Amino acid sequence: MLINIAAILAGFVFLIFSADFFVKGTSAIARNFGISPLIIGLTIVGLGTSAPEMLVAAMASAQGNAGLAMGNAIGSNIANIGLVLGTTALIAPILIKSSILRRELPILLAISIASYLLVIDGDLSRIDGLILLSGLIAFMYWLLRSARQSSPQHSDALELEFSDEIPADLPNLNAFLFFLAGLVGLIASSKLLVWAAVNIAVAFGISDLVIGLTIIAIGTSLPELAASVASVLKKEPDLAIGNIIGSNAFNLLAVFCLPGLIHPSAVESALITRDFPLMLGFTLLLFFFSYSFNGQPKINRLKGGVFMLLFFAYLGKVYLDTLG
Repeated sequence: MLINIAAILAGFVFLIFSADFFVKGTSAIARNFGISPLIIGLTIVGLGTSAPEMLVAAMASAQGNAGLAMGNAIGSNIANIGLVLGTTALIAPILIKSSILRRELPILLAISIASYLLVIDGDLSRIDGLILLSGLIAFMYWLLRSARQSSPQHSDALELEFSDEIPADLPNLNAFLFFLAGLVGLIASSKLLVWAAVNIAVAFGISDLVIGLTIIAIGTSLPELAASVASVLKKEPDLAIGNIIGSNAFNLLAVFCLPGLIHPSAVESALITRDFPLMLGFTLLLFFFSYSFNGQPKINRLKGGVFMLLFFAYLGKVYLDTLG
């Protein structure tokens, strides 16, 4: 058991660094080819932050552990809002200035509802996976269109923050080495995580779904936590919430589709009756917390505290359910 715990911890550490290398390398290559920081941030960086979840889901699905893959996707979305955004807002209130983010929130809510409707019948089929994959293409198109509509005279607040964060002086050779090291690290650490997680699930007699919803979901959300906290400390609040919105959308469209495409299977009833509705609740709460009718939209410390309390209450519910 100690070996499995050590493997989980080592996998998370390598996952965090690998994800950072992967995003840094790909975004630098794109910038060197003249792609705007806003397009890079919304698409390449957005997908990059979901790369840990994608690799874990792909590995788990290929090994027949679809429950772990599904739990990772849904659990990560809950952790991103409850744990990551809650912690970040407690450190510093998050002002939302970007018009793109305010338009992206309703889309995230629609994606969440549509994903739930696809699996409410109790199955995640290959057709469901293809529908989610089509949604990913449509979402990427919308992001690209929104980025191109941002004029130099009226640039979105998010563009300025992305411009400061994306490497501008990294040669293509170095950027490619960062990308390659990150990709190899992501594959290796994901394989290690899935191996250890399955062993722990078997040893304790609990389902892959629960491991995916809790340990793996929190672990794969650590890159978002580090990025969001760093963003608010550097006075880049739109990046903090942008990381969460983008990551959650990609988790549903690019991660949750993988079990359906690779290993279609039945969806555990707990995911349909407990976890998906709670994820929708967290997303709806984020939607309401991110709008203001009397000033600048802000996720303050009180709202962050609410997110944190709800997240730990959710973990308690999952734990109690495993005892039953």
